Amino acid sequence: MSNTLLIAGTDTGAGKTFVTTVLAAYWLKYRTQSSLGIMKPIQSGEGDRELYQKLFTLEQSAEELNPLYFQAPLAPPIAAAKENRSIDLGLVWQTLLKLQKRKDLLLVESLGGLGSPITDELTVADLAGEWRLATILVVPVRLGAIAQAVANVALARQAKINLRGIILNCTQPLTEEEITDLTPSGLIESFTHIPILGCLPYLKESTNLEQLAEVGSNLDWERLL
Repeated sequence: MSNTLLIAGTDTGAGKTFVTTVLAAYWLKYRTQSSLGIMKPIQSGEGDRELYQKLFTLEQSAEELNPLYFQAPLAPPIAAAKENRSIDLGLVWQTLLKLQKRKDLLLVESLGGLGSPITDELTVADLAGEWRLATILVVPVRLGAIAQAVANVALARQAKINLRGIILNCTQPLTEEEITDLTPSGLIESFTHIPILGCLPYLKESTNLEQLAEVGSNLDWERLL
Protein backbone atom coordinates (compact mmCIF):
# COMPACT_ATOMS: atom_id res chain seq x y z
CA MET A 1 0.00 0.00 0.00
CA SER A 2 1.25 3.44 -0.90
CA ASN A 3 0.50 5.96 1.82
CA THR A 4 0.07 8.90 -0.57
CA LEU A 5 -2.63 9.48 -3.16
CA LEU A 6 -2.73 12.45 -5.52
CA ILE A 7 -6.28 13.34 -6.50
CA ALA A 8 -6.05 14.89 -9.95
CA GLY A 9 -8.76 15.86 -12.40
CA THR A 10 -9.33 16.23 -16.10
CA ASP A 11 -9.86 19.97 -15.56
CA THR A 12 -11.06 22.62 -13.14
CA GLY A 13 -14.50 21.72 -11.80
CA ALA A 14 -14.07 17.96 -12.23
CA GLY A 15 -14.76 17.42 -8.54
CA LYS A 16 -11.32 16.83 -6.99
CA THR A 17 -12.30 18.49 -3.72
CA PHE A 18 -15.49 16.44 -3.47
CA VAL A 19 -13.62 13.21 -4.14
CA THR A 20 -10.99 14.15 -1.55
CA THR A 21 -13.68 14.79 1.08
CA VAL A 22 -15.34 11.45 0.25
CA LEU A 23 -12.05 9.56 0.63
CA ALA A 24 -11.24 11.40 3.86
CA ALA A 25 -14.70 10.85 5.38
CA TYR A 26 -14.56 7.14 4.56
CA TRP A 27 -11.07 6.73 6.02
CA LEU A 28 -11.89 8.56 9.24
CA LYS A 29 -15.03 6.48 9.78
CA TYR A 30 -13.88 3.01 8.76
CA ARG A 31 -10.10 3.09 9.37
CA THR A 32 -10.19 4.51 12.87
CA GLN A 33 -6.86 2.96 13.87
CA SER A 34 -5.06 4.70 11.00
CA SER A 35 -4.07 8.36 10.74
CA LEU A 36 -5.06 10.65 7.89
CA GLY A 37 -3.44 13.73 6.40
CA ILE A 38 -4.74 16.10 3.74
CA MET A 39 -2.61 18.43 1.69
CA LYS A 40 -3.46 21.10 -0.87
CA PRO A 41 0.09 21.89 -2.03
CA ILE A 42 -0.79 25.08 -3.88
CA GLN A 43 -4.04 27.02 -3.63
CA SER A 44 -5.05 30.07 -5.62
CA GLY A 45 -8.04 31.85 -4.12
CA GLU A 46 -10.19 30.71 -1.20
CA GLY A 47 -12.05 27.43 -1.06
CA ASP A 48 -10.48 24.02 -0.58
CA ARG A 49 -8.27 24.45 2.49
CA GLU A 50 -11.05 26.32 4.27
CA LEU A 51 -13.48 23.46 3.55
CA TYR A 52 -11.05 20.82 4.87
CA GLN A 53 -10.49 22.82 8.05
CA LYS A 54 -14.24 23.10 8.53
CA LEU A 55 -15.04 19.42 7.89
CA PHE A 56 -12.15 17.56 9.47
CA THR A 57 -10.12 17.63 12.66
CA LEU A 58 -6.64 16.88 11.37
CA GLU A 59 -3.52 16.64 13.51
CA GLN A 60 -1.50 18.93 11.26
CA SER A 61 -0.85 22.64 10.97
CA ALA A 62 -2.52 25.04 8.54
CA GLU A 63 0.84 25.39 6.77
CA GLU A 64 1.02 21.63 6.32
CA LEU A 65 -2.49 21.59 4.91
CA ASN A 66 -1.63 24.31 2.40
CA PRO A 67 2.08 25.24 2.09
CA LEU A 68 1.62 27.77 -0.73
CA TYR A 69 -1.31 30.16 -1.02
CA PHE A 70 -1.97 32.92 -3.55
CA GLN A 71 -4.89 35.33 -3.42
CA ALA A 72 -5.91 35.45 -7.09
CA PRO A 73 -7.96 32.44 -8.32
CA LEU A 74 -5.67 31.94 -11.30
CA ALA A 75 -3.03 29.48 -12.49
CA PRO A 76 -0.18 29.54 -9.91
CA PRO A 77 2.48 31.12 -12.19
CA ILE A 78 0.11 34.00 -12.95
CA ALA A 79 -1.19 34.33 -9.38
CA ALA A 80 2.38 34.31 -8.02
CA ALA A 81 3.53 36.95 -10.52
CA LYS A 82 0.73 39.26 -9.40
CA GLU A 83 2.16 39.12 -5.86
CA ASN A 84 5.80 39.33 -7.00
CA ARG A 85 6.43 35.92 -5.46
CA SER A 86 8.08 32.73 -6.63
CA ILE A 87 6.65 29.22 -6.36
CA ASP A 88 8.74 27.38 -3.78
CA LEU A 89 8.36 23.72 -4.71
CA GLY A 90 11.11 22.89 -2.23
CA LEU A 91 8.80 23.94 0.58
CA VAL A 92 5.99 21.83 -0.86
CA TRP A 93 8.29 18.80 -1.18
CA GLN A 94 9.59 19.08 2.40
CA THR A 95 6.03 19.43 3.73
CA LEU A 96 4.98 16.36 1.75
CA LEU A 97 7.86 14.30 3.18
CA LYS A 98 7.03 15.33 6.76
CA LEU A 99 3.37 14.37 6.39
CA GLN A 100 4.23 11.07 4.68
CA LYS A 101 6.29 10.05 7.72
CA ARG A 102 3.48 10.86 10.16
CA LYS A 103 0.36 9.69 8.34
CA ASP A 104 -0.90 6.25 7.34
CA LEU A 105 -2.72 7.85 4.40
CA LEU A 106 -1.98 11.24 2.88
CA LEU A 107 -4.49 12.67 0.39
CA VAL A 108 -2.97 15.33 -1.87
CA GLU A 109 -5.43 17.39 -3.90
CA SER A 110 -3.91 18.84 -7.03
CA LEU A 111 -5.01 22.03 -8.76
CA GLY A 112 -6.78 22.25 -12.12
CA GLY A 113 -6.19 19.34 -14.48
CA LEU A 114 -3.13 17.17 -15.15
CA GLY A 115 -2.10 19.65 -17.83
CA SER A 116 -2.45 22.70 -15.58
CA PRO A 117 0.76 24.70 -15.03
CA ILE A 118 2.36 24.76 -11.59
CA THR A 119 5.34 26.85 -12.65
CA ASP A 120 6.42 28.31 -15.99
CA GLU A 121 8.09 24.95 -16.75
CA LEU A 122 6.11 22.26 -14.92
CA THR A 123 2.54 20.93 -15.10
CA VAL A 124 0.66 18.87 -12.52
CA ALA A 125 1.46 15.77 -14.60
CA ASP A 126 5.18 16.58 -14.59
CA LEU A 127 5.22 16.89 -10.81
CA ALA A 128 3.15 13.74 -10.25
CA GLY A 129 5.59 11.79 -12.41
CA GLU A 130 8.78 13.27 -10.95
CA TRP A 131 7.60 12.88 -7.35
CA ARG A 132 6.26 9.36 -8.05
CA LEU A 133 2.83 10.07 -6.61
CA ALA A 134 0.22 7.35 -6.99
CA THR A 135 -2.64 9.18 -8.71
CA ILE A 136 -6.41 8.96 -9.02
CA LEU A 137 -7.99 10.70 -12.03
CA VAL A 138 -11.38 12.33 -11.42
CA VAL A 139 -13.53 12.42 -14.55
CA PRO A 140 -16.79 14.41 -14.41
CA VAL A 141 -19.85 12.67 -15.85
CA ARG A 142 -20.82 14.90 -18.75
CA LEU A 143 -20.70 15.08 -22.53
CA GLY A 144 -17.08 14.86 -23.66
CA ALA A 145 -15.98 12.79 -20.65
CA ILE A 146 -14.70 9.91 -22.77
CA ALA A 147 -12.39 12.16 -24.78
CA GLN A 148 -11.19 13.90 -21.60
CA ALA A 149 -10.44 10.58 -19.95
CA VAL A 150 -8.51 9.30 -22.97
CA ALA A 151 -6.48 12.51 -23.35
CA ASN A 152 -5.61 12.76 -19.65
CA VAL A 153 -4.60 9.11 -19.37
CA ALA A 154 -2.34 9.62 -22.40
CA LEU A 155 -0.77 12.62 -20.64
CA ALA A 156 -0.35 10.56 -17.47
CA ARG A 157 1.45 7.83 -19.40
CA GLN A 158 3.70 10.38 -21.09
CA ALA A 159 4.68 11.71 -17.66
CA LYS A 160 5.12 8.14 -16.34
CA ILE A 161 2.52 8.60 -13.62
CA ASN A 162 1.45 5.67 -11.46
CA LEU A 163 -2.24 6.03 -12.31
CA ARG A 164 -4.24 3.79 -9.98
CA GLY A 165 -7.63 4.33 -11.54
CA ILE A 166 -10.45 6.63 -12.57
CA ILE A 167 -13.27 7.87 -10.35
CA LEU A 168 -16.33 9.13 -12.20
CA ASN A 169 -18.06 12.05 -10.51
CA CYS A 170 -21.59 13.34 -11.08
CA THR A 171 -21.44 17.12 -10.82
CA GLN A 172 -25.20 17.34 -11.36
CA PRO A 173 -28.20 15.03 -10.76
CA LEU A 174 -28.27 12.24 -13.36
CA THR A 175 -30.16 8.99 -13.92
CA GLU A 176 -28.33 5.66 -14.18
CA GLU A 177 -29.11 5.63 -17.91
CA GLU A 178 -27.61 9.11 -18.37
CA ILE A 179 -24.47 8.10 -16.47
CA THR A 180 -24.08 5.00 -18.63
CA ASP A 181 -24.63 6.99 -21.83
CA LEU A 182 -22.19 9.78 -20.91
CA THR A 183 -19.48 7.65 -19.26
CA PRO A 184 -19.76 4.00 -20.37
CA SER A 185 -17.29 2.24 -18.07
CA GLY A 186 -16.45 -0.56 -20.49
CA LEU A 187 -15.65 1.85 -23.31
CA ILE A 188 -13.50 4.11 -21.16
CA GLU A 189 -11.58 1.14 -19.74
CA SER A 190 -11.16 -0.28 -23.24
CA PHE A 191 -9.62 2.96 -24.56
CA THR A 192 -7.51 3.80 -21.48
CA HIS A 193 -6.66 0.38 -20.00
CA ILE A 194 -7.21 2.01 -16.60
CA PRO A 195 -9.78 0.61 -14.14
CA ILE A 196 -12.80 2.66 -13.10
CA LEU A 197 -12.90 2.55 -9.30
CA GLY A 198 -16.46 3.76 -8.94
CA CYS A 199 -18.94 6.49 -9.74
CA LEU A 200 -19.84 9.10 -7.12
CA PRO A 201 -23.44 10.36 -7.18
CA TYR A 202 -24.38 14.02 -7.03
CA LEU A 203 -24.95 15.10 -3.44
CA LYS A 204 -26.95 18.24 -2.79
CA GLU A 205 -25.44 18.45 0.70
CA SER A 206 -21.74 17.68 0.29
CA THR A 207 -20.67 18.41 3.88
CA ASN A 208 -22.56 15.56 5.58
CA LEU A 209 -19.69 13.33 6.76
CA GLU A 210 -21.89 10.26 7.29
CA GLN A 211 -23.23 10.52 3.76
CA LEU A 212 -19.79 11.16 2.32
CA ALA A 213 -18.38 8.10 4.12
CA GLU A 214 -21.24 5.93 2.88
CA VAL A 215 -20.65 7.04 -0.71
CA GLY A 216 -16.94 6.32 -0.28
CA SER A 217 -17.63 2.75 0.83
CA ASN A 218 -18.79 1.94 -2.71
CA LEU A 219 -15.38 2.66 -4.22
CA ASP A 220 -12.86 -0.09 -5.07
CA TRP A 221 -10.46 0.50 -2.15
CA GLU A 222 -8.31 -2.52 -2.97
CA ARG A 223 -7.27 -0.92 -6.23
CA LEU A 224 -7.23 2.59 -4.73
CA LEU A 225 -4.45 1.62 -2.35
